Amino acid sequence: MAVSQSTSNHNLNKLAGKIAIVTGGASGIGEATARHFADHGARMVVIADIQDELGNQVALSIGTDRCTYIHCNVADEDQVKHLVESTVNIYGRLDIMFSNAGVASPSDQTILDFNFSEMDNLFATNIRGMVACVKHAARAMVKKRVRGSIVCTSSVTGSHGVPMGTDYCMSKHAVVGLMRAASVQLAASGIRVNSVSPNGIVTPLTTRARKMSDENLRNCYRKYARLEGVDLTPKHVADAVLFLASGDSEFITGHDLRVDGSFIGS
Repeated sequence: MAVSQSTSNHNLNKLAGKIAIVTGGASGIGEATARHFADHGARMVVIADIQDELGNQVALSIGTDRCTYIHCNVADEDQVKHLVESTVNIYGRLDIMFSNAGVASPSDQTILDFNFSEMDNLFATNIRGMVACVKHAARAMVKKRVRGSIVCTSSVTGSHGVPMGTDYCMSKHAVVGLMRAASVQLAASGIRVNSVSPNGIVTPLTTRARKMSDENLRNCYRKYARLEGVDLTPKHVADAVLFLASGDSEFITGHDLRVDGSFIGS
C-alpha cells in the first residue's frame, strides 16, 4: 500500500518548529533523543550536560543550525534557570523539556550498609536536578502560554524494589512521584508531564558504573526482560520520548511509559 507524501512528511516532522532542551544530552539516551528530535524537525535542540567536549561534538555532528550545547550541572538550580531562560531569550519559547540527566549509585549499598553521603550526592542530581528542570521549564511554558511537553527519565527501578543500589531506586521512585504531581498541577495550563522508564540499558553511564564491557553488560541485562530477540538500546528509549514529546500523545499526561521488554524483577 502506497504511503502518501503528506503522511511521510508528518512521520518525519513530528516536532516541526519546536524548541527542545535535552539534559544529559552528550551521550547515551540523551544523545540518541537529541538526534531523534532534530531528525523529526525540531527547530532547535539545546543539549545540556557537564561533558563539554562530548556535548559540543554531538551538537556539531547534528548541525549548529539545529542543535547547540550549553554547559549545565542540573544539581545547581541557578544553572538550570539560566539554561531555560537563555533558551527562551534566544529562541522565543520552550516547547519540550526532556529532563534526562542522572547518575548511578557509586556502590552496591543495601539498607543494612546505607551510605547517607552517597545518597545526598546522588539525590542532588537525580531528584533536585529533576525538580529544577521541571520547575523552570514549566514556569517558562506557563509564562509564554505554551502547551508544552515535559518528559522525565525514570527507570524500571522506579516501580520495583532492588537487591542493591538503594539510593538509586529511591531516586527513581521520586521521579515518578514528581511526574505525577506535576502532571496534575500543570494540566490546567495544557502542559503534559510524563516519564519514561527503561529496563537495564548499555550506555556510557552504565558501563562505567558496572565496570563491564558493553557486551558483558548487555548479556547481564538480558536476564531482566522476558521479551526475546531484541536488546534495549538508547534509540528504543528515544522513540518513546519522541512519542511523549509529540502530538501523537496529545491526550496523555501523568503516565510512566515503561520501555522494559516485560521486566523480570530480581
